[in-house]
Amino acid sequence: MHASSDSYCRRVMANLRGLASLASMALATRFRLRGAYWSWRRETAFGSDPSRWPAASARRRAIFEYARWVASMRRLARR
Repeated sequence: MHASSDSYCRRVMANLRGLASLASMALATRFRLRGAYWSWRRETAFGSDPSRWPAASARRRAIFEYARWVASMRRLARR
């Protein structure tokens, strides 16, 4: 396997774990995306003034980056 294909596989696996982590968090909060936890998480990440938030695409990237980080921390905790 080449180095580039190895890094591609690692990125794909990290993305899949990130999606699973998001799904797990959504399930744990019973998909209440406007509930207390998600409101707190949104304000913590982006602030309380929506007019100062980054663009929607940047927010999605940040959320997904956070999900990948959560998944990696969970993996480290299991070791």
